[in-house]
Amino acid sequence: MAERAEQRRWTRREALGTLGAAGILAAGPVRGQVGRAEAPPWKYCLNFSTIRGQNLSIEEEIDVAGKAGYDAIEPWMNKIVAFVERGGSLPELRRRIENHGLSVESAIGFASWIVDDPGARRRGLEIARRDMDLLARIGGKRIAAPPAGVPRDQVVEPEAAAERYARLLALGDETGVVPQVEMWGGNASIGKVGTALYIAIESGHPEACFLGDVYHTYKGGSDFDGLRLLGPRALQVFHFNDYPADPPRESIGDQHRVWPGDGIAPLSEILSIFRSVGAAPVLSLELFHRGYWKMDALEAARTGLARMRASVARAEV
Repeated sequence: MAERAEQRRWTRREALGTLGAAGILAAGPVRGQVGRAEAPPWKYCLNFSTIRGQNLSIEEEIDVAGKAGYDAIEPWMNKIVAFVERGGSLPELRRRIENHGLSVESAIGFASWIVDDPGARRRGLEIARRDMDLLARIGGKRIAAPPAGVPRDQVVEPEAAAERYARLLALGDETGVVPQVEMWGGNASIGKVGTALYIAIESGHPEACFLGDVYHTYKGGSDFDGLRLLGPRALQVFHFNDYPADPPRESIGDQHRVWPGDGIAPLSEILSIFRSVGAAPVLSLELFHRGYWKMDALEAARTGLARMRASVARAEV
């Protein structure tokens, strides 16, 4: 590993070269291109964390998303596994999703694919394979690949993480589901946008991509301007939310995320950056607000969609 790390010594020139070779670096405007007028429409997705506190079944969550008017859903794998374990039919679940006109753009899983312990990592990959197989059977396209399972006193080196992400992507090749390397702001192993992108690039896999998040970018201390280096290959799904000025960055947590437009996040700038690099990632509403969990689930889902649409409208004026 030390020899490989030496071979991959990271310089600014090498970084930019690798970014360009991987197709993740934004290509910039094309001569004669109209730009915003030709950009694809935004797709609005409901991450079921937003209505997690209402304790609905996966079927009920799908119904809420469909009735609220979303284009897509981002379910949690534990709900899908529980559905199967109680005898649920995946083909029927897929029909339910399709009957609502929804697509499954991403899903949330916590397989320990990245950990240093070989046995734990092997078990994590087995769980990842199971999750991707289940997801594929309901039409799922992608799954989150966060730094789950790493002990608090350990740090997985980026070179090792890249190799392990490549292995995870190979499992995705078998199922048709793409794992997206996800950063958790402040996480010791993947806590910044740049680290997540390094892992994606150095995996050397053509399907590598980045699952971004407004809140986690802020929490991790990354500058949103860094997104200008990306393009549509990297920016496929982006968790959309907002955050307040208080608590401060050092102590803010997942539960403090608020409706888009109710905080201080530069949402218009972020959306404009996406358009400037030719990207229109699926905007997936991911919130963990205890107050929103006390709302009627359909009301909460409709409120979130309205706030996302309003944020997009402000950005495109």
